[in-house]
Amino acid sequence: MSDGVPVLPGTRPIGGWFFEDYAVGLRYGHPTPRTITSGDTALYLALTGARQPAHCSEPLARALGHPSCPVDDLLAFHIAFGKTVHDISYNAVANLGYANLRFLEPVYVGDTLHAQSEVIGLKENSSGKSGVVYVASRALNQHGREVLSWVRWVMVAKRDPASPAPPATVPDLPREVSPEALAVPAFLKPGALDPMATGGTRLWDDYEAGQVIDHPGGMTLEEAEHMMATRLYQNTARVHFDAYRAKSAATGRRLIYGGHVMSVCRALSHDGLENAFAIAAINGGTHANPTFAGDTLYCRHVVLDRWALPGRNDLGALRLRMLGVKNAELAALPAVAPGERHESVVLDLDYTVLVPRRKAT
Repeated sequence: MSDGVPVLPGTRPIGGWFFEDYAVGLRYGHPTPRTITSGDTALYLALTGARQPAHCSEPLARALGHPSCPVDDLLAFHIAFGKTVHDISYNAVANLGYANLRFLEPVYVGDTLHAQSEVIGLKENSSGKSGVVYVASRALNQHGREVLSWVRWVMVAKRDPASPAPPATVPDLPREVSPEALAVPAFLKPGALDPMATGGTRLWDDYEAGQVIDHPGGMTLEEAEHMMATRLYQNTARVHFDAYRAKSAATGRRLIYGGHVMSVCRALSHDGLENAFAIAAINGGTHANPTFAGDTLYCRHVVLDRWALPGRNDLGALRLRMLGVKNAELAALPAVAPGERHESVVLDLDYTVLVPRRKAT
């Protein structure tokens, strides 16, 4: 974090911050640290159907070099993200996108996470009723070590549309987390992944740039499940909780937290990416359209690149584009160019996963 201006504890208005309250350089130390329990991890599996075996099998996790099952990467992110909502997006209209999200250290049951954020950009919308707030955030564990860092931008309502807008500042964000910047634990033994455990034999060598994978499964999002997921992450944004208030919003109903969409699509992608055992980074992404209870999600992946990693000949990285699609047949979905909008695409995520290699090159 920079030497910006700290926001003192206890200064937050009871109704939360609005767009006109933010200024570039403000720094927040978010309240309520969270100790992750085995109950959290079990509930996450129940809500998403996630099947990545390193998060499900203690013997396999130990064979990979972990002391115990690591917490699912996205669960750790959602919990850390949830810490920031109180100060950043309590009065959000919608969370819009991400950049430069790095998974820096594995998180385990028993770890306690707390989060910090700094405002790095602001831009009022043309309607004058809201604006976009850009923040750089990070999560630290109980030892003070940084386990996650990311940038996101969120549309936040104004308290008073007539109030003056802060000066517009849009940060220049990196397009990707380079292979050299990926944090890959030295202890990892990816050769321990057994097809009998993962359910597939596809390894890093079997993918190529441009390959399209339409995953076969779909999941219908239920009201109770998405609300329970949002509570699990302690995400207090009104747009997800308050059905009465949402009736008067543009959508007319509560939005599903975009992170839950990410997790469901990640779970659906197991068939086809069985050996993608960890997420190393999220390069960028947008929640392209809203998602609501009753929508059915499907997932398509496009392989963007295949990276060898410095000093490792036992695993490599795949840069992937995840398309979360609602209420549409994947076979009928046209090729959607990066940055292009399609009414059925609700999530467009550019991210990087770790996959064992079959051979050294």
